[in-house]
Formats: sequence, C-alpha cells, structure tokens
Amino acid sequence: MASPAPRPAADEVRPPAGPPAPVGTRARWSTVPLVVRHLVLAAGALAAVLLLIAATDTVNTMRIAAVGYSVLAIAGLQVLIGASGQVSLGHGAFMFIGAYTVALLVIRLPMLPLWVNLLITVAVSAAAGVVVGGATARLHGPYLAGATLALAVGLPSLAVRFPELLGGGNGLAFTTRGAPPALAATVSTAQWQAAAVWFTVLLALTVLATVSRGRLGRRMRAVRDDPLAAAAAGIPVGRTKVAAFVLSACCGGLAGACQGYLLGTATPSSFTLALSLSLLAALVFGGMGSLWGALWGGAALVYLEVWAEDAAHALSLGTSVTNNLPIVLFGLILIVVVLLRPDGVHGAVRDAAGAVRRAR
Repeated sequence: MASPAPRPAADEVRPPAGPPAPVGTRARWSTVPLVVRHLVLAAGALAAVLLLIAATDTVNTMRIAAVGYSVLAIAGLQVLIGASGQVSLGHGAFMFIGAYTVALLVIRLPMLPLWVNLLITVAVSAAAGVVVGGATARLHGPYLAGATLALAVGLPSLAVRFPELLGGGNGLAFTTRGAPPALAATVSTAQWQAAAVWFTVLLALTVLATVSRGRLGRRMRAVRDDPLAAAAAGIPVGRTKVAAFVLSACCGGLAGACQGYLLGTATPSSFTLALSLSLLAALVFGGMGSLWGALWGGAALVYLEVWAEDAAHALSLGTSVTNNLPIVLFGLILIVVVLLRPDGVHGAVRDAAGAVRRAR
C-alpha cells in the first residue's frame, strides 16, 4: 500500500490560486506616463478656472488672470532659486522683455496670431536667459544677487533711452484681439483673455513640472545641494545653471507677455525693482521647493493688495496710507509665515493634508 504524500511544511503552505488582486486607482495612476498625468491635472485645473471666470464679473476675471501670470512668474523663480539654488533679484527684467516683445509684435506685425507671438517671446526670453545665465554662471551668493539686481534696475531704463522704439516713460499701448466671432456673443473679451492666459500658464507649468521630475531637475537639485559633489559625479555644473536660468527666463518672459496681452500696455514703471522683490517675497511666502508654492504666492500677491486697498478705503485712510498699506500688510504676513512656517504656506497645507490622511 502506497504511503500518503508528505504534506508541505507550515511555512510552505500557499493559498489556492485565484483571480489576481485588483489594482488600486492610485497604483494604476502611478503607471501613467508623467507628462500625461500632468496634462490631465492641467486640463482639470483649466476646467475649474473656466467655470470660475464664467461666474464672476469683469473685475474679478481680470484678477483671476493676474493670479495666473503671477503664478507663472513665481514658478520660474522657483526653478531658479528653489531647484538650482541661484538667488536672483532681477526676475522682473525678464517680464519686461516678454511684455515689450509682445507689444512690438502686435504693433509691428498685427497679422500674427497670439500663439505665434508667445512662441517668439519664449525664444527671445530664452536667448536673454542664455546671455544672463552664461555671464553669471560662475557667480554665487551676494555676487549673483548683485548682478541680477543691476539687471532689474538697468533694463527698464532702455524704454527711456530708446523712446522711438519702446515708447519712453509712457511705454507702448496696443490692442489685442478678443474672442472669435463665433464666441463673441457669449464670451466677453475679459473672459476670453483670462482663459487664454490660464491656458498658457497651465501649459507652461506642465512643462516645468515634467522637467523638474526628470533628469534636468535631478541635476539642478544636485548642483543646489553640493556643486563640488555634483561636478565629481559628472554633472556639468555650468551648463545646468545656465539651463535653470533659461527655464526661469522663459517663464518670466511668458508671464510678462501674458500681462501685456491682458492689459494692452507695456510700461517701464510696471517692471521696477519692487516687482522683482515682490516675486521673491511671494515665493518665500508660498514655499520654496514645490511649484504649488507658486500658486499660494501668486494668489497672495494679487489678493492681499486688493484686500488692503478695500480696507483702507473702508476706513477712509489717506492716499499715502492706501498706497503703502498693501506692502506693509504683505511684509507683516511674510514675517509671521517665515517665523512659524519656514517652508511657507504650502508646507503647512502639506502637513495638514498628511495629518488628515493619517487620521483616515
């Protein structure tokens, strides 16, 4: 009589075969290519913005659009400072380049569509980024900050130096196209312009987010953390710094182009040193190290000024107080945020979201 087959040991017992375990939504989402994920998120954000501007008046629509190009400008500064560690005090100069490039294109070549003007603006801004990045690649710390500070102070004066071309102190005024005839009856000019600005901003943020998560982003973070170790690992430190300047310049130029397109003007008084410092303060307020910080910084940059002016008018304060109250209020809030949350508003939001997930 045959002996029964030996049973496997307890640690060798396997469960019976069955259908594969279902893959969670989060796991399936992580298998989607990175650029596709970013495009899907950008499409959802654009849909939310379109619903928002459809439900607001013209003034609030313009403010929403202003938040858009402010977010893009701060995101470009985030790439330069937060990702590559290069301190810049002249980011407003690239916005100046973008705004005047669009103004000259609209005035001199009015037949060009908006998207062509924006592409040309990106090319001009990239060329400026190569020049500035190449000239400052060996600088760091206060020397780099001083060089970019000179750029922010000196570049807007070109409008006064060449008044025939750049309009002098009054700048350039131009008229942009509104909504297409098929949509003109249902969509106002402000709504169409705000939608165009946010479409451009979200497309640029998609590119930035993809690059930041890719090889160039890893190189920039390595150069930021330790340039010597990065060079020893074979990373071209100089070219990586220039690439970061080019990305930042493209974002700044595109933001300035969106501002000029929205307002229909390009004036040197709009791109003073105060703008560059405000963008830097908004970046610190929102939180360096993440593109989400640009969103909080851009919203604060626009709406804190609006709320401060409304409060000053409600209290019947003088003109000088009304003009300076937004700066004082933003400075006080920035000090509080830096003392309590050095990682900015996004750091606080991230920690709160993590606490909610752990509680669940």
